[in-house]
This record gives sequence, C-alpha cells and structure tokens, in this order.
Amino acid sequence: MSKIGVFVCHCGTNISSVVDVYKVAEAAAQMPGVSYAAEYKYMCSEPGQQMILDAIKEHGLNRIVIAACSPRMHETTFRKMLKKSKINEYLLEIANIREQDAWVHPPGEEATEKAIDLVRMAVAKVAKNEPLKSSLIPITKKALVVGGGIAGIQAALDIADAGHEVVLLEREPSIGGRMVMLDKTFPTLDCSACISTPKMVDVSAHPNIKLLTYAEVAAVKGYIGNFTVTIRQKAKYVNQDICTGCGICEDKCPKKVTSEFNKGLSDRPAIYKLFPQAVPAKPVIDRETCLMLQNGKCGICAKVCPVEGCIDYEAKDVEYDEDFGAVILATGYKLVDWGGMYDEYGAGRYPDVIDGLTFERLVNASGPTEGHIQRPSDGKEPKTVVIVKCVGSRDPKKGKPYCSRACCMYAAKHAHQILDKIHGARVFIFYIDVRTPGKNYEEFYDQTRKDGAVYVRGRVSRIYSDGEGLVCQGEDTLLNKQVRVKADLVVLETAMEPNEGAGELTGLFGASRDVNGWIQEAHPKLRPVETQVGGVFLAGACQGPKDIPDTVAQASAAAAKVIGLLNQDEMETSPMIAAIDESKCSGCGACEPICPYRAITLETIRSREGRFTNAERVIAKVNAGLCQGCGACTVACRTGAIDLLGFRNAQILTEVDALWQ
Repeated sequence: MSKIGVFVCHCGTNISSVVDVYKVAEAAAQMPGVSYAAEYKYMCSEPGQQMILDAIKEHGLNRIVIAACSPRMHETTFRKMLKKSKINEYLLEIANIREQDAWVHPPGEEATEKAIDLVRMAVAKVAKNEPLKSSLIPITKKALVVGGGIAGIQAALDIADAGHEVVLLEREPSIGGRMVMLDKTFPTLDCSACISTPKMVDVSAHPNIKLLTYAEVAAVKGYIGNFTVTIRQKAKYVNQDICTGCGICEDKCPKKVTSEFNKGLSDRPAIYKLFPQAVPAKPVIDRETCLMLQNGKCGICAKVCPVEGCIDYEAKDVEYDEDFGAVILATGYKLVDWGGMYDEYGAGRYPDVIDGLTFERLVNASGPTEGHIQRPSDGKEPKTVVIVKCVGSRDPKKGKPYCSRACCMYAAKHAHQILDKIHGARVFIFYIDVRTPGKNYEEFYDQTRKDGAVYVRGRVSRIYSDGEGLVCQGEDTLLNKQVRVKADLVVLETAMEPNEGAGELTGLFGASRDVNGWIQEAHPKLRPVETQVGGVFLAGACQGPKDIPDTVAQASAAAAKVIGLLNQDEMETSPMIAAIDESKCSGCGACEPICPYRAITLETIRSREGRFTNAERVIAKVNAGLCQGCGACTVACRTGAIDLLGFRNAQILTEVDALWQ
C-alpha cells in the first residue's frame, strides 16, 4: 500500500509569490494514497531535508513527492537524502512548480491550479514507481588525451601529476599545436614558445605520460570507466628508439616540399621535424612526398644516417587496442579557408594578402624570415599594413555566424608588433566591434591605439591591386563615407573552425556536435567540460573558439573531472536505463540506429521456452554502461518491447490519466 508524502517548497518567494503553496499542500493531502502533506520555505535546505526524514519516520511514508524547482537542480540532493531513510531513492518524484509554473505565469488562481495538477500527476506516477538499484562498474585507471596542443598538454600533465597514467595522442609528428606557431601571446607579450616548449619537454619526460605522435584513433568500444580504443600508429619510417635526432638526413634530403608549419613561406625536406623544438625531437618521413617510398629512387637518408638500421622503408602502420577509464578530446581548431569564401579579397591570388597565422610565422624569430616582417611577394618591408578583422566570423551568409573571440586581441597584438618592428609604419584596422573580455585586454587595446594604430569601423568590401600595391576599399560607418587605403601588406584575422577530422573522431566516441561543428558540451553552464557520453570530456578550442588562458583553464577543469573519476576503484551507474522484454522483441533492429550512445546491439540467442525451444532468434541488448536513459529507443520500438526504467509506459500514462481527474 502506498503511503505518499507530499512536500511543497516556497523556494523563498520564487514559487510562493505566484503560487498559493498552502492551498497546494491542502489539496495534496486529499489526493489518493497521500498520507501526509506539508509546505516549507526552503525544502532543499538542511532543516527542510530533516523535516522530510522526520515525517517519513513519524508517518511511515514509503514514497515521496517534492513540489519545488526543476529536478535538474535538486533531484540528486533529495535522492541522497532518501539514502538516510528506508525508502528506495527512486521512489521519489519531483513536481516542477517553479520553472513549469511560477516562472512562466502571473500570480493568481490559475497558477495555483496548475501547481495542484502537476502535484497530482507526480503523486499518480510515484504510486507506480518501483525500487531501482544501481550497479557498480570497475574503472580502468588510465586516461587518454586526444590532441597534443596546449589544451591536451595541460590536461595530460595535470592528470599525470595526480598519479594516473596518461596516453597523449597527437596526429602530427610533434606536440605543440597552434600555440608553438605564435610569436607572442597577448596581453603580456610573452614569447609563446618560451611558455609552451618547457611544457612539451615536461610531457616527454613525465614518467606517467606515454606520448604517441603521428598516431590517431581508429575505433572505440566500451563505456565510462572501460573504454577500449584502437590506436593506429602511422609508420614513421625512422626507428625512434635508436634515432639520435642528429639532423643529417634532413640536411641531405634532395626532395623539398612546402612547409605546413611555416604556412607555405618556406620549404621542408621529405624527411623532417615539424619545427626545431619539436617533441619528440626526431624526424619522420612524409610518405606522400618521399622519392624512395613513391618510386624507389633515392634512399639518400638511409645512406647518410650514422645509425645502422635507423631508416626503415618497409615500416607499416600498426593498430592495437588499449584500455582507458576516461577520455579528453582536445582536438583544437583550424582557420577557415578564406580564399574559398571571399573572392572580393583576391581569393588567394595576391601573395601579400595573408591570414593571421601566416603573419605569426613572418614575425616569429624562429620563422622563415627570422622575425623580419617582409612582403611574401618581394621580401620588402611593408610600410602600410591593413588588418581586417572578422573575416569569416559573424558572417552567416559567407562564413560563420559566431564570433571567434580571440581575433580582436589578435589584431591588436599584430598592430603592436608591426609598429614596434617597423620604424614609421602605419597600421589601419578595419573592425565591426572591438571585444576585449579578459584581464588587461582593454588596457592592451587602448595602448595599441596610443601606439598609433588607426581603427576604422566598417567592413572591407574589396581588396584589389592597382599595379603598385594593394588597395583596401571599405566603409567608415562612423564617418558614413567610403574609404580606400593603399597597403603594402594585408593581414586577415580569419575565423576559427573545428579541426579536420574532429567530426569523425566525435562520432567514434558517440559524442555530438553543435550546428557549427564544435563538439557539444553536456550543459553550457553546469557541465561545460563534459559531453553527453559518460567519461568523455572536452578541453580547449574543440568546444568553440577560445584564447590561450581560457583553453588552459578548461584543460585543467577537464583534468580535474578525470582525476575525480580515476580516483575511484568503481563507480555507481544510473539504473534509469532502457530495459528490453525479450519475449516481445522481434529483433527488427529499429532501435539500434536510433540510439545516440551506441548502447544497443543485436545479438543471436536460443529460445528457452515455448514451441521453438533452442531455436535461434535475434534480439536487442542494452549496454548498461553506455545507456544514458534518453528514451529514444522506446518510441522507435515497433513491438513495445522497450521500456525506460523509471519512466515506463504505464507510469507515464498514469500521469496523463491523473491530469484529467
């Protein structure tokens, strides 16, 4: 027999200023199965929780309804409270009379009547609830970090420093990501490499970190605490165990190709290190451009290598499985291909129209020009430079609708570097708005203007050559007139977008992406570093555009989540998952592709009863570790074989019936 207790919360005045909570409690006391009803100002407070526990003992209650705020806020709080009583924690229902009533209606009788209806539905459902019991799963005490930029590096170091094993996976020959390509970082103008390279060395020397470069994720199985990841180690054709990194092979290689790291401003050999401070500091062979691997005609690197057997042209890609308890995705970003978007900017036809990352290599002391700012077309020093912001950002018609966040400060930094390095230089910055939402960012922007940078509010509509240089034509919206600026060099601050392969990788882990392709967080405020897939976390610009401080902060936050998970020997799983009645399942498979978490598989079993004993048939099976209880499979099931525990069809229909009583 159900003995239900109903407890109505005032939520300060959030609810009671709109809903007559006393009347709701009085009405609840008259509902079928309710043995006790009361109201209290703050039901989630310690005194409020104790009041509920005392009522359970005094009135012998065996089910609880709490009329308060969203279950997203305090359902876990009240379940933990029930663990102190004899009531199963899942014999609890939350009637959301705040978000679904008080916050969306004016004060009055109608709001109160709606609150009573919501409580009536919860009372009807809780009477049908059944005790559920969570299970425990073991946790593999090892983490995988995918992406070796500053986000992945910071996350790996934090987890490793906490005493856990980490595998840091990077698809490029070296870790470092975009940060090592930069010259200085705003607003302090610290040397970017001076900050990042010591951390790269720390990664390579840390006893708890296994560094895998030139590698990628090929497949993923399992669930939180128990992921099995297939790692594809691409052939490097250089034995990393015996290579000394002397560099003779790089110097003697006759095949030169465009350097990706230097953004096409210089060449590199087919056997190469990504950059001088690369970690690992040993070369790999680019199979796509190596003469020996392509046509069998060369082999100079093997001949000049002082270590016998170090060069191995017969090396193959290798795949193997490794187990992890948690995963951090830190796949970073890339810049949009502005040439494909903006024909009016020359679409890449003018070598002196470059993006911001190319400028970083020009101004960098370790870059191809040793830090001397030169025009790519003729090597001359530019005297007038135009910087165009928001190229591809905040442009839903041609580019991306979102703001790339770092570009305003990026442009100010570039202006500062030009004015600092080129005596008598003039810098014009075309902008839509100036956004400086960081510590000392506004001050840095103000200083750039004082240094002489001229900010022009408006978009550049066209960039063209007049035979002597480049002309930027646009509008000054503050003066309401057209302007033309003749420039020696144009720097486009282009939009960030998700890195190549991020979509495929996200799919392998079962995570989701937003409309712009960024990996989707579980909740933007309450769970900003988690995905909807348990045990898979986010760090850095794979979630959306970020600057370096925000990236590092999120990486440490994700690492803290992983450390908290790996510190447990086993974890409790939610019992509110899909359950399949095998006697009803036809094995049609409609539920399998619907599941966003890949928790459902089809299996062949032998019948144990009835006319077809020992006959084989196909049924659906639910992996309790992967299932997140979303319920998508229940509506796809044609035979009604799937129910969601805690939200069975009968329970939901009982709520609907109660609404019309």
